[in-house]
Amino acid sequence: MRRFWLCLLLLLLTGGQLVAAQPAATMHVTLGNAAVELFGPWKFRTGDDLAWARPDFDDSGWAAMDMTPPEGTADPTLGSSGYIPGWTDRGFAGYSGYAWYRLTIDVQGANDPLALKMPENADDAYQVYVNGQRIGAFGRFTAHGVTAYSTLPRAFRLPDNLRSGPMTIAIRMWMDSATPFNSPDAGGLHEPPVLGHASAIAAQIRLGWDDIAHDVGSGFLEVLILLLALIVASSLFWLDRKESAYLWLALVSLITLIGNAIILLVNFLAWIGQTPSVILEDDILTPVRIGLWVVFWGYWFRINRIGRLHREVWGLVALLAVGTALLRPPLYGQVVAVAAAIYLVPFLLVVKLALAALLFWVTYQGIRRHEAEGWLALPAVLLAAISQYQHELRLIHVPTAFALLGFQISLGTASTMVSLLLVTVMLSRRFLHAQRKKEQWRLEIQQAQHVQQVLIPEKLPTVAGLTIESEYRPAREVGGDFFQIIPDRDDGSVLIVVGDVTGKGLQAGMLVALIVGAIRSTAQHDADPLLVLNSLNEELCDREHASATCLMLRIADDGMVTLVNAGHLPPYLNGREMQMEGSLPLGVIAEPEFPVMYFKLKMGDTLMLMSDGIAEAQDEHGHLFGFDRIDQMLRAPMTAASLAAAAQNFGQQDDILVLRIERRGEPKAVPQLEPAMVET
Repeated sequence: MRRFWLCLLLLLLTGGQLVAAQPAATMHVTLGNAAVELFGPWKFRTGDDLAWARPDFDDSGWAAMDMTPPEGTADPTLGSSGYIPGWTDRGFAGYSGYAWYRLTIDVQGANDPLALKMPENADDAYQVYVNGQRIGAFGRFTAHGVTAYSTLPRAFRLPDNLRSGPMTIAIRMWMDSATPFNSPDAGGLHEPPVLGHASAIAAQIRLGWDDIAHDVGSGFLEVLILLLALIVASSLFWLDRKESAYLWLALVSLITLIGNAIILLVNFLAWIGQTPSVILEDDILTPVRIGLWVVFWGYWFRINRIGRLHREVWGLVALLAVGTALLRPPLYGQVVAVAAAIYLVPFLLVVKLALAALLFWVTYQGIRRHEAEGWLALPAVLLAAISQYQHELRLIHVPTAFALLGFQISLGTASTMVSLLLVTVMLSRRFLHAQRKKEQWRLEIQQAQHVQQVLIPEKLPTVAGLTIESEYRPAREVGGDFFQIIPDRDDGSVLIVVGDVTGKGLQAGMLVALIVGAIRSTAQHDADPLLVLNSLNEELCDREHASATCLMLRIADDGMVTLVNAGHLPPYLNGREMQMEGSLPLGVIAEPEFPVMYFKLKMGDTLMLMSDGIAEAQDEHGHLFGFDRIDQMLRAPMTAASLAAAAQNFGQQDDILVLRIERRGEPKAVPQLEPAMVET
């Protein structure tokens, strides 16, 4: 692309002609109003000595380095033509550090100021000298070392006195020891420098920036896609905290967004050094991003033992990050021997591929468990893997870039965008499905509430001789506590039942409906509490996971009480807890022995029946409401509503039910039973 624009520029600036000959080490250049690529051959030597910048230095013993692009060569990263392999591929494998290029030219026909345009693809920093005078640099060279940046379009004007005649151009290059791990043929210049009139070079610099915009412009589109995915995933997680996949996709999008921002920043501004940006992007963000993808798909497919997956993933991520850091300055070459790369590089490749294997194992498990959804997600998984393994694809000579409408599109960028779009659509689909399911549950719970409102009386029946108060406060929409008051119009007695089923929510509400229906059905034939509880126990034993505590008492019109308990809290008589034998709840074993107690309610006596939600109320510090507090409160006259409100305000954890029964009025003339209280 750049060669095309250069040719067009030469046609527009019609005065330019190029004549190049190579007797000995001198390149003859004739300039009109144009520019010429300095193919050389250049002289090249590794090492460093500032004396090598002098025009009178004898470089005849240096190696020749022709800068003519070989036929069929292309940039291994972007795939662009005109790419020249670096020194590691031209006889200096494994070398990093300083190296020099020298070229002597004889310029003729130039009348205007000249400028030298440096390649936009170079490893990694350089200083440019003309006739021993430094005219510019890219990178920061200090006594403590060199800070390199991602190469940007740069051109340097030659001194006004240098417009024609012999010139010696010396380029002092420096390459980071980590650069060869990012490119298989790194080192030095990958394009020839261009010499020309300052106006022509300025036009080429503008074209260079235009090329960068076309090369990395797709990254801005990727940023928009990442922002969309981040917003959607974060919003869905905010609306549904139980679906952890939303959170992990938000983290994937955030980490990828940070990495892309760094790439865009270093491609337009020399703010972040090349080594810090490489360490942050390649050594930290890339392993973390791969790990986040694996964990995301683990949550998406609801893999069993997700904790084990976390340990395996983050263990591999830590190995990859630490191992890669060992191959970066300042550790590599100082703390870690250069020869260690022979073992570290294959090891890190295996670790990175192990993460890929985990990703595909998770996908396989997802397809096994959720066949349709797993196959639907497979393209997104494959694209996510492609986007994270660009370097490995380049190593096996898979093209990782292509041109579209004049823009260079990275295969990783395209894969990331399409993958995130697919995943976002799938997440939205899952969210809508979950919302529909929640709506169904809401309607079912609403129906259960209506059933419970019918089963648990809001208006208590009138019972002669008794004042009954009730207070019921469920912890959820559908509670598991229940009570029934069933008067017998024939003999004036009343059957009173309180209980608490196992569990909470809709399932508990349905069990309450079953129990209340069974109690009412049995009580129509025989109101004996023991008989009713035994019948109810048989009903629950025939069902799985159906149990409940229950306290049942029958109060005759003369105040005589028959009390049977099935694992429920004993009642309080006149503020004191009644002593009863313990028993198992209903539905635990067949044919249990429920304790039975007989006693008489005198005029003014009160019974307080309650569920364990009172005693188990808990404040923010973990302190229980407790039985001691109940005993203390019941020493004074207490309504059912007051006791329930005190427990709820303390910190409700379970359903709260309180039933207060007081005997009042004149009893009928019936024989007194002796003894007054008997327990069997």
